[in-house]
Amino acid sequence: MKKIVLISIVSIVLVFFTRTYLSKKDETNRWYTKDQVNFGKEVFAQNCAVCHGYKAEKTINWKQTLSDGSYPPPPLNDKAHAWHHPYSQLSEIINNGGKSYGGKMPSFKDKLTQDEIDAAIAYFQSFWDDEHYGYWSELNTEK
Repeated sequence: MKKIVLISIVSIVLVFFTRTYLSKKDETNRWYTKDQVNFGKEVFAQNCAVCHGYKAEKTINWKQTLSDGSYPPPPLNDKAHAWHHPYSQLSEIINNGGKSYGGKMPSFKDKLTQDEIDAAIAYFQSFWDDEHYGYWSELNTEK
């Protein structure tokens, strides 16, 4: 009887652990989950889309400086350079703004939580094809 109870408990724990672990991993083997992307879509729409586009696609000529010498907001899909930057730099730019990079992006450190920043990054990374995500993933050890 004790053996059956012990096996039952171990089985329940294994099932719970497996479901919990698997639910935290996206089937694409990316660092984020579908829930983060869905949350990120809301965060991005409310805070980023006006400059970067709702699908992170805005500003085709992002390398051309504006009349004041600053750079326009780049697309954050895989058509520009965001995938060249490690997670820490993406997060730092969102937190502190783009002035030090020649842009006008404001700081969001007092507006967004780290979970919201992670979700926004997850959202725009969801537009990256596997090749670009793979390049980013090889260079990035933080996520």
